[in-house]
Amino acid sequence: MTAFELITPGTLPPANGYSHVAEIAPGSRIIWTSGQVPISAEGVFAPAGDWAAQTRQVMVNVGAALEAGGAGWQDVFKLTIYVVDTAALPVVRAVRDEFIDVSRPPTSSLVRVAGLFHPDILIEIEAVAAVPAG
Repeated sequence: MTAFELITPGTLPPANGYSHVAEIAPGSRIIWTSGQVPISAEGVFAPAGDWAAQTRQVMVNVGAALEAGGAGWQDVFKLTIYVVDTAALPVVRAVRDEFIDVSRPPTSSLVRVAGLFHPDILIEIEAVAAVPAG
């Protein structure tokens, strides 16, 4: 049983790796994560300049945050991705696709920012998930 439906209507432009709409079932529990950055639980930064390693660490961290809230990647209906450069988007998407269900991708926003809280950090991701209540 899923707590949401993902929709990409024909009245919007084709989506490349995301859905346009998420409809949440009444009574579902919603889990929000804070933005996660490429630092391990031990405080180790992923390698500076390495988009794949940084994105993978961020996705691992988001997964751990989801798990702490009682959700998993299959429950994510919204991702917000902050990057300092959009040139690496193919790498970011490829790593993201290791974690999400690409046949049912979540809604997504990508925001290019001037910088994140540390000059070596290239990416930050936050997620919103829904799980059935009870």
